Amino acid sequence: MSAAHHPAPIDTVVFDLGNVLIRWNPRNLYRKLFGEDLEAMETFLSEVCHTAWNEQQDQGRTWQVAIEEAIARHPSQEVLIRAYRERWEEMLDGAIEETVHILDELHAKGMRLLALTNWSAETFPIARERFEFLQKFEGILVSGAEGIIKPSPEIFQLLLSRFDVDSRRAVFIDDHAPNIEGARREGFHAVQFFSPEQLREELVALGLPVQSAR
Repeated sequence: MSAAHHPAPIDTVVFDLGNVLIRWNPRNLYRKLFGEDLEAMETFLSEVCHTAWNEQQDQGRTWQVAIEEAIARHPSQEVLIRAYRERWEEMLDGAIEETVHILDELHAKGMRLLALTNWSAETFPIARERFEFLQKFEGILVSGAEGIIKPSPEIFQLLLSRFDVDSRRAVFIDDHAPNIEGARREGFHAVQFFSPEQLREELVALGLPVQSAR
């Protein structure tokens, strides 16, 4: 068989950050604010400061505009709405250390490391300052700074062009199925993240230089 028939070896690993390397959940904050009333908390997070509302900040909307918009919808919830930005750091719950170990192994082997994250440009500096391992990435593409979010094809194409990546030689890791599908449409190898152990075995299967957990 000629070399042309062999798949190109992977030389670039692209990580999502939230809930792959960094635990993030608004409930980490709102459990403190709602106490025992978990039903009220879930109603607030589904009707007031809901996922689609938060994603607009990931797409570049300013927090000031977002907070004002939510207060206009639910004026009685103003204090709780303002807490979403004022106490945003309390939503972070530390690094997922076992995934950081995988990152460290890939870095030690000289693999090219990039990150592609749906994250507000205003809050990402908090994570950058808090998590030293983010320095291991050659580059981090933050959706809020670009005005595009995953799984839009444009954000994958921007990553490829900005960092001169061949998607056929890159693997993309994300916990969200639509983002995995979006990456595959742009030609990436893609691994949906469920646990560090599962990720490790899938990277081993792809021929990447990490130790098997078995």
